Amino acid sequence: FLSVTEDLVRRRAEHNNCEIFSLEEISLHQQEIEKLEHLDKWCRDLKILYLQNNLIPKIENVGKLKKLEYLNVALNNIERIENLEGCEELKKLDLTANFIGELSSIASLKCNIHLQELFLVGNPCTEFEGYRQFVVATLHQLKYLDSKEIERSERIKALQNYPEVKWKIREQEQAYLLKRAREKEESQRRMQERKDKKQKQMDSELGLDSPDSPQEKPNQAEGDGEQERCIRVENDEEDRRFWEEPTPYTPESRLETHRYIEEKRRAKDNIRESKKREKPPWTLVTAEGKVLNVNVPKLHFSLKDDEENNKLILDLAVYRHLDTSLLDVDVQPTYIRVLVKGKPFQLVLPEEVKPDSSSAKRSQTTGHLVVTMPKAKEIILAKQNVSASIKHSDCNTQQKNTRRSGQVEKLEVDPSKYSFPDVTKIIQEKQRTAPGPIKLQPQKVTEVKK
Repeated sequence: FLSVTEDLVRRRAEHNNCEIFSLEEISLHQQEIEKLEHLDKWCRDLKILYLQNNLIPKIENVGKLKKLEYLNVALNNIERIENLEGCEELKKLDLTANFIGELSSIASLKCNIHLQELFLVGNPCTEFEGYRQFVVATLHQLKYLDSKEIERSERIKALQNYPEVKWKIREQEQAYLLKRAREKEESQRRMQERKDKKQKQMDSELGLDSPDSPQEKPNQAEGDGEQERCIRVENDEEDRRFWEEPTPYTPESRLETHRYIEEKRRAKDNIRESKKREKPPWTLVTAEGKVLNVNVPKLHFSLKDDEENNKLILDLAVYRHLDTSLLDVDVQPTYIRVLVKGKPFQLVLPEEVKPDSSSAKRSQTTGHLVVTMPKAKEIILAKQNVSASIKHSDCNTQQKNTRRSGQVEKLEVDPSKYSFPDVTKIIQEKQRTAPGPIKLQPQKVTEVKK
C-alpha cells in the first residue's frame, strides 16, 4: 500500500520552502494514499489538511494535530468516524462520498467542541430514516450540516424525538453492517476467482513458451507475432469484461478498480521496457571485418594530424558535466572506439597508431575528451633542419641590414646599357614658352532675318 512519505510532503510544501516542521497547510489529494501516517509527527503545526480523493480506509494518526482546524477526507474509503478527539481546534470536517454506515460513530465528535461544519453527503448513513435529526441532536455544537444551517427550532424538535430516532438508527445500522459483511465475502470470492484465472493464464503462457520443435523454429518470428496478437485480443476482452461487469459501489470494489488500473499500467511499462531492451545491437564491424564510422551519441568531434610531433589528436565534445566513469575509451591500431553512457562512438583512423602509447584525458576548460595517439611510423626530422636553415638565413639577412643602415645607397643607371629614346627632349624649345592669357569675351550673335 502507498503511505504518506517525507519526500511527498516536502514536494507538496514548496510554498513553505520545503520545510515541513513549520507547515500550516498541505494538500495531498489524488496521491493514491492507502494509509494515513507520520503527519502528526512531522507537521505538528498543521491547520488545514487536504486528503480528498485517495484510498484511505481509516482516520488515524491525526490526533496529535492540536492546531488542526479543517480536515478534508472526501472521496476515500472511510467507514467510521474515529480518532479525532485530540484535534481540539477542529472547526470543519468534510467526509463527503465515503462509506460511513455506522452513524452512531459521530458521537466521538462530541469532544470537538469547536466543530461547526460537518459534511456527510454521499455516505450510506445519509439514507437512514431520521439521519439529520440524529446528527443534530447528538452534536450540539454544530451550526451547519451538509451545507445547511441548523436552526434552533430544528435542534429542539430533534432533541424531543431523540430516543425514538436513536432506536431507528441502530436498527438500520445493524441491517447495513450485515449487508457490508455479505459484500466483503463477495469481494473476497471475486478476488480469489481473479487470482485463480490469472494463475491459469500464466501457466498456459509458460506452456506456450516451452521450446519448440526444430521444424517450427524457422517460423518462430511469425509465431511470436501471432502470439502477441492473441494476447492483445485477450487483454482487450478482459478489459471489456471488467468494466462492463456490474459490481456494488463498496470500498473493496473501489480498491479493486484502482489495483486493476495500476496493474495494467505496470504491464504496459514492462512491455515498453522490454522493447527498449530488445533493441538490436549497433553494427560496429561488418561480417566481412570492415570497421564502420559510428556516432550514436551524436557528438561533435575533430581529428587533428600533428605532423611535428607525429601524433593524431581526437577532440570529442562529450557533455561538460558527464562523469568520467561513464566514458570507456578503446584505441586500436586502425580505429578508436569511445562508449559514452553505453552509446558507441567509433572512428576509423587515417594512419596506424600505437595503442599502448596513447593517452586520454578531459580538457580542464571545455570538458571535452582529448585522446592523443602516436603514429606507428617513425618520426621524420627533415622539417626541423629546414626550419633551422631558414632561421640561420634570417639571422644573416638581419646582420646585413644592420651593416647597411649606417650608409646611404644611391641608385645609378648606366645609359649605354639601355636602348630606349630620351623622352626628356621631345618638346622643342620654342613651344616651351607659354602663350599669353586667353581672353574670354562673349561673341556677338547676329540674328539672320529671312
